[in-house]
Amino acid sequence: MISRTTLSLKKTCCFSTILCQKNMTHNVFVYGTLKRNEPNHHWLSNSKNGVSKFIAVGKTIKKYPLIIATKYNIPFILHKPGLGHHVEGEIYEVDNKMLGNLDILEDHPNYYIREIDDIEIKKVDNTETMKCWIYFLKNFKEELLTKTMFANYSSAGNHGLPYLERSKRDLNYDHYSAVKK
Repeated sequence: MISRTTLSLKKTCCFSTILCQKNMTHNVFVYGTLKRNEPNHHWLSNSKNGVSKFIAVGKTIKKYPLIIATKYNIPFILHKPGLGHHVEGEIYEVDNKMLGNLDILEDHPNYYIREIDDIEIKKVDNTETMKCWIYFLKNFKEELLTKTMFANYSSAGNHGLPYLERSKRDLNYDHYSAVKK
């Protein structure tokens, strides 16, 4: 027989578990236009999208190809571990609402795929590893692997390929088919 105290405790535990899930935070590694001083950073800084907090600068432990593709010069990490560079970026702690809005921006799971990977953070006296969500491009066209691969992305970089914001794009151009199989 379950006592009232046990029943009360179970209700409290269940309730707090629900609260924990509702108020859960996630670490997200951004490497492209969402970084500070980049064209889409406003998504992370706009409180209407949810909560985000800058944690640290880091880099992928695995090497990946970071490329710029489509006529809109969109940065992608191709899901091809072992090729390319240790990609540099920024880690943000975000709430569920922000993660959901980032999924909308990145069209997860139709365009980018969000997966957890290890990110290295350099500290003054040591190195720390943090598990973070990263948006990868999977099922990409093989010819993308012939593009220049970068360790760090900036829209204003010396590559001469500035990102074209969505508001300035041709609505008839299918940029998905430019990179996806």
